[in-house]
Amino acid sequence: MFQLNNLIRQVYLPASGKLMLLAAVIGLVSGIGAIVFQFFVQLVQHLVLLMDAGVEAGEALAEYSPFPDLETHLSPFRLLLILTVGGLLAGWLAWYFAPEASGHGTDAAIDAFHNKRGEIRARTPIVKTIASAITLGSGGSAGREGPIAQIGAGFGSFIASQLRLSARERRILMAAGMGAGVGAIFRAPLAGAIFAGEILYRDADLEADVLMPAAVASTIAYSVFCFSLPSQYRFLPLFGELEFQLTSSAELLPFAILSVFLAGAGILYIKTFYFFHAAFARIAIPMYLKAAGGAFLAGLLALGLYFLSGQDSHMMGVLGSGYGVLQVAVSEPQTIAAATLFAVALLKIVTTSLTISSGGSGGVFGPSMVIGGCVGGAVGNLFAVSWNTLVTQPAAYAVVGMAGFFAGCARAPFSTILMVTEMTGSYQLLVPAMWVSSLCFLLMRKHTLYVKQVPTRLDSPAHRGDFIIDVLAGMRVQDVYQKHREIRLVHEGTSLDDIVHLLAETSQRYFPVVDHQQHMLGIFSSEDVRGYLYDDTIWRIANARDVMNPRVITVTPEDDLNTALTRFTALNIDELPVVDVNDPQRIMGFLRRKETIAAYNRRRLEHKVTE
Repeated sequence: MFQLNNLIRQVYLPASGKLMLLAAVIGLVSGIGAIVFQFFVQLVQHLVLLMDAGVEAGEALAEYSPFPDLETHLSPFRLLLILTVGGLLAGWLAWYFAPEASGHGTDAAIDAFHNKRGEIRARTPIVKTIASAITLGSGGSAGREGPIAQIGAGFGSFIASQLRLSARERRILMAAGMGAGVGAIFRAPLAGAIFAGEILYRDADLEADVLMPAAVASTIAYSVFCFSLPSQYRFLPLFGELEFQLTSSAELLPFAILSVFLAGAGILYIKTFYFFHAAFARIAIPMYLKAAGGAFLAGLLALGLYFLSGQDSHMMGVLGSGYGVLQVAVSEPQTIAAATLFAVALLKIVTTSLTISSGGSGGVFGPSMVIGGCVGGAVGNLFAVSWNTLVTQPAAYAVVGMAGFFAGCARAPFSTILMVTEMTGSYQLLVPAMWVSSLCFLLMRKHTLYVKQVPTRLDSPAHRGDFIIDVLAGMRVQDVYQKHREIRLVHEGTSLDDIVHLLAETSQRYFPVVDHQQHMLGIFSSEDVRGYLYDDTIWRIANARDVMNPRVITVTPEDDLNTALTRFTALNIDELPVVDVNDPQRIMGFLRRKETIAAYNRRRLEHKVTE
C-alpha cells in the first residue's frame, strides 16, 4: 500500500486526478463486494429459507440467482426457528466484533462523514457483510443498500487512511464508496453517484466535491457487477423495462393526492422505527438476544398475516427483501387487491422496525421501496376504480410511490427519483415522480429516517471553519468597525512617563504612534509598556519610538473580514488599525476581533432564520 502511495506521489497528478484514480479502485472493489454480498445472501436464502423452511424468497424480475427453484411447503415452526437463530447470529457478530455494523449501515456511514473524519474501522465492512447476509438470508425484513453502502464506504476510508490522505480526501473517498455500492447493487449508477452527495444532508443540500469521484466509482462498480451476471441479465433495470405514459396533465391531481398517502405512511414508518429502537434500547439484555427477539416477533406477525389472509403468498413479502410482491405491484398491481397491498405496506413497516431496530443488520432503502410501491399500487387500484376516466395505469402509481416515499423519508429527492427510474426503466414517469417526490419532501420536512443527517453543510462538523471563511469573505471591514470611536494617538516624542499616565486614563489597549503630520509610524499596546513599569529610571529617557513596533499589520475599509481574521491570527492580536486605502499611514480607527466574530454570528443567525 505504501508502494502505491509512493507511485501516486511520483507520477504528477492534480488533486482531482488522484481522487479519480482512487475512486476507480474503490469502484472495482465495491463491485466485487456487491457480487460477494449478493451471493452470500442468496446462498443463505437457498440453504435455510427455501430448503429448510419452505419459503420462496420472491425476487425482482432481473434478479439472477445461481440456485435452482424447488417445490416448497411452508413450515411455520422452522421459519420462526431460522429467523430467531439468524437474528441471534447476526446480532452476536455485530455485538462482539463491530457494534457499528448493527442497524442500517447508511446512517453509520453518514455519521462517519460528519463526525469521525471519514474513519471507518477496517473490520466493519467484513462484519457488516456477514451479519447482513445472515439477516437477509434468514428472512429478516431489511434492505441491501445499507450493508453494501457501508462496505463501499469502509473500503474508501481504508484506502485513504493507508495512503495517509487528508481528512477531506478520506471523506470524499468514503462517500464515493458508499455511492458505488448502491449504484452496483441496485443497477443504478447515476443515482448511486447523486445518492453519495445528497444523503448526507436533510435540507436539500449537496456535497458537490463527492459527485465526480462517486460517478467514477459508481460506473465501475455497476459495470463489474453487471458483467458477473449471465448475458441475458446484464444491464437490465432491476424490475424490468416498464412502459408507461402520462395521458394528461390533469393526472397530476391524483398523483398529488397520492403524495399525501405516502407522506402519512412515511411519518408512520419513521415513528414506528424509532419507537421500537427506543423500546429495545431500554431492555437490559445483550444486543444479540434483542436481535433474536425482534426477528422472532417479525416472523410471528408475518405468519399471522399469512394465515389470516387465507395463505396468500403475497403476504410473505413482509419478510426478506419483499421484492417479489414489489415486482407485482409495479408491473400488475390490478392482480392484487388494494387491501392486500395496504396490509403488506403496514406490516412491512412493523417487521422492518423489529428486525433492524432490535440490532439486526440491514438497510432501510429496500423495505422503503416495498412500502412505497405497495401504498402507491393500492392507491392506484382505488383510483382506477373510482376515477377510471383519468387513471388507467395503476402500476404507474406503484412506481411513483416508490420514489415519493423514500424521497420524503430519506430527504434525498433527486437520487431517489433517478434510482427508481433506473431500477424500472420508467423514464416516462419522470414528471410525476418529480412532482410527488417534491411534495413528499415538503410534507415530511420535519422527519427523516437517517438521524445522523445534518441540515446543511453549514451545520456539518466536516465543514467547520469552511463557512466562517465563506461568510466573512462576503463582509467588509467598513461594515463592522466603529468609525466614530475616539482614538488616542501618541506622538513619537511622547515620553514613557506620559505614556504610563495615559494608560491609567483610558481603556484603550492599542496606541498608534504618529509624527507631527499625523502619519502612523508604528504601534504599541498596553502590554508592551508593562515591561517598563518596574524601572522608573528610564521613564523620562525613553519615548514612544522606543516602545513601538514599526511593523504594523493593518486593514483597509475595503478588505473583507476573512482577510482581517487571518491577520488577527497571524500575531494573535485583538485589534487591527484601519487605514485609508489611498494613504496607508492615515489611521481611521480600529477593528476588534470580537466585533468580527459578532458580525459572523449575526450573519449566521440571519442565514438560520431564512432557512
